[in-house]
This record gives sequence, structure tokens and C-alpha cells, in this order.
Amino acid sequence: MALIEYALEGHVARVTMNSGENRFNPEFIDAFLNLLDRIEKDTDARVMVVTSSHDKIFSNGIDLEWLVPIIQNNDVETAKNFFYMMNRLFKRTLTYPLITIAAINGHVFAGGAIYSCAFDFRFMRSDRGFFCLPEVDLGIPFLPGMNALLKRAIPPARLEEMQFTGQRYTAEACERDQIVRKACHLDDLMNEAMTFAGALKKERAVVGELKKRLHKDIVHTMEVEDPPYIESGKFNIDIG
Repeated sequence: MALIEYALEGHVARVTMNSGENRFNPEFIDAFLNLLDRIEKDTDARVMVVTSSHDKIFSNGIDLEWLVPIIQNNDVETAKNFFYMMNRLFKRTLTYPLITIAAINGHVFAGGAIYSCAFDFRFMRSDRGFFCLPEVDLGIPFLPGMNALLKRAIPPARLEEMQFTGQRYTAEACERDQIVRKACHLDDLMNEAMTFAGALKKERAVVGELKKRLHKDIVHTMEVEDPPYIESGKFNIDIG
């Protein structure tokens, strides 16, 4: 089974992440970027719906089992390149010329939650799973591009609460704050997301240009040239 695969259903590319907890490491990100290229070049899809094959987890963010030894060994270049690579995935999704929908079918934590904010719309499972930003407890400050993505999807007061407390939020709470379009039982999640996607057969060129103009400031923030600085043995990340 591929790390990430897609099936075309009419004008909708239904993408499934198959990498367990779908944590971000170079192999997973590379597979995702390649898949985005294939969908854009090889299909006429107008909408992309992304979900997970895991029965409890959409994405748990950065693969710390892979990254922590990199930092402990003071392999700064590898760590920097990883953050650049993750940034490319976030930016590529944000500016993708298809309408993008995250069908969040379980827990979405840390980098996974941030990544979900790069999508145009989010649907979330209501019977199991939390939206959470635990970085305050992990000792990982948010990069400017990450904050820019979070700000586009989460109301300011709620975002501050999420970042400073690391509290977990249900799908219903996220729906109330309009972080997700709809909270629904797992049995209904994909049907809701795919039905919504089915009504959005928009021209790629128009969608791409709208995103280019709408997200110009976010993209600029994500293209800051100064690299992340990673202190040996710690997560001390700064690109300013």
C-alpha cells in the first residue's frame, strides 16, 4: 500500500493517507508532494478531499521519533531541510489550484492541525478525535508561516487559548468557532465531504488565481529566507 494514494470520483480526487498516524517526515512529505503533482498534471479533478485510513487519527504532526535524534546529533542541515520541506507542502496545499477539503476522521494534533488549516474547508468527525496544538508542552515554538496558517482558520481569542493551554477541542467546539465547516459522525463524514465537493466544479485557473491573491501575505510569510535555527538537543526554532 502506498503512503498516500488517490482515486478519482468524477471531478473529485479522493486522497487517502496510509502512513499510520500520518506523521511528517521526509519520506511522507515527498510522497504527498509527488501525489499533488500527479493529481494536477494527470487528472481533470477540480476538488481534492483528503482523509486518513487510520481508524482514530487524521494526522499527529511531525514525526518526533525521526526528528529528535537528528537534533540531538546536531545535524542542523538535515533539520533545516526538513522544515523547508514541510513548509513546501503547506504552501503547495494552500495555493493548490483545486478546492481542497480535509475530511478529518480522527485526532488532528500539532503539525497535523496546522496542516489542516492550509485546506480551504474542513469537515471533522464528531464521535471521536480532537483538534489540538500541544506545542507549548512539547517546547516547540510556532514558525511565522505556521502562525499565519493558523490565523486564517482559527479566531484570534481561540487561537491564543489553544496555543497557551494545549487544550484539546472537540469537533463540535471547532464547528462553533467555524474552524471546521461541519462536525459529523464518522458514518456520515465522507458522504458530507464528498457531497459538498461534488457541488464545487470550479475552473482551476480561477481557483488558483483567487488563492494567489487571497493568500499573498501568508505565502510571503512562509517564504522568509532566514532558515530555522535549531539548538542542539532542543527545539529552539526561529527564522526571524
